Amino acid sequence: MGATGYGYYRVSIFLAMFVGYTLYYFNRKTFSFVMPSVMEEVELDKEDLGLITSSQTLAYAISKFISGVLSDQISARWLFSIGLFTVGAINVVFSWSSSVAIFAALWFVNGLGQGLGWPPCGKVLRKWYEPSQFGTWWAVLSCSMNLAGGLGPIVATVMSQTYSWRSILSFSGLTCMVTAALCLLLIKNEPRDVGLPNIEPAAKKGKGASTGESTVRDFLLSPYLWVLSMGFLMVFGVKTACTDWGQLFLIQEKGQSALMGSSYMSALEVGGLVGSIAAGYLSDKAVARQGLRSYGNPRHGLLISMMAGMYVSMYLFRVTVSPDIKEVPIWMTALHPFSVLTGLSEQEIWILSLGALFGFSSCGPIALFGVIASESAPSNYCGTSHAIVALMANVGGFLAGLPFSTIAKHYNWDMAFWVAEVTCAVTTVCFFLLRNIRTKMGPVPKKVD
Repeated sequence: MGATGYGYYRVSIFLAMFVGYTLYYFNRKTFSFVMPSVMEEVELDKEDLGLITSSQTLAYAISKFISGVLSDQISARWLFSIGLFTVGAINVVFSWSSSVAIFAALWFVNGLGQGLGWPPCGKVLRKWYEPSQFGTWWAVLSCSMNLAGGLGPIVATVMSQTYSWRSILSFSGLTCMVTAALCLLLIKNEPRDVGLPNIEPAAKKGKGASTGESTVRDFLLSPYLWVLSMGFLMVFGVKTACTDWGQLFLIQEKGQSALMGSSYMSALEVGGLVGSIAAGYLSDKAVARQGLRSYGNPRHGLLISMMAGMYVSMYLFRVTVSPDIKEVPIWMTALHPFSVLTGLSEQEIWILSLGALFGFSSCGPIALFGVIASESAPSNYCGTSHAIVALMANVGGFLAGLPFSTIAKHYNWDMAFWVAEVTCAVTTVCFFLLRNIRTKMGPVPKKVD
């Protein structure tokens, strides 16, 4: 009876959060998805676009940090549902506007609503799933972003052939608002709310007891907290730059069609979906095999490998894609059988392959940074640890907006992506050198083996 009860609620709650967060992410990126259509109607230059996207990212960083710290004192289902309803309402109002200033202001409020989404998800996962399953289910839930990012560009492009960008934003916003009400009904904060015994207290027995005495000072002075924060800042900034600007880079500098640009974005998110699940599952296997140590983390090997994969895929994307669609290098003719099978050119298949590789390599680390930050912190600062690391990640996302587009404006997209490429390479090398740093945050134990 108990196992059946847990199973039923786990499925219904997880599906509600998955669908809800898919809509969160879709409505976070709707402006990026319909950007080409908006530019046809409203005169916007690259700095205007950067201002709009950065205003949202700045608000998202502030809101996610605050909601992460306060998530233990606030009902998760209410926090999640209120944020989703707000995001939907702002998308509807955004569709009525036409000025850059109003666009930026509304997208700032959208970002405030967006920050209320993920911290409640993390809180509910910790309450409903055992610690041994935490990494895998965290990664699976994060795939909701890849699903939205993968289907979003295609859906937006297809719908834009029949409907205006304003209709697309209105429809997606209304869908969010209806789903928010359903999430409020389906999501339960913890098993005790439905008469089942809570899981979390049992998970805190044993080793976790000693970490509960950590002070704020001990926690904040842990070098590993800031190593994770800086690593996440760089990785998330590079990933956001490629997600937000990759479509325009292909269209404006590489001479590809709008459909090819949106297809690249979809391939990126499909690869990211696989990468997130692989990162969670394989790193959980590594933890089960090696155990968590005070120095180094079993998840580091996979994390560094995926960061290196980000650099390789970005380099190939920038260097090997030619503006001349008919210009096919000799080595690319190996893709000819796939070209015959799909009806796409060799270069188009290559672009989609690079998108999938970058998505796989970038979304894995994004999932792992959050998991590592939560499991490495003292038990009384798990939420704060993730909030700080996520805040730094969103600073990276902010830098991927206006500053990144300014480089493209004064130079070109190729130079902007080269900067992101170098940033990724340097971050990977630095994290490799620090891979055996003390990973247990908080006070250093008096007896060290």
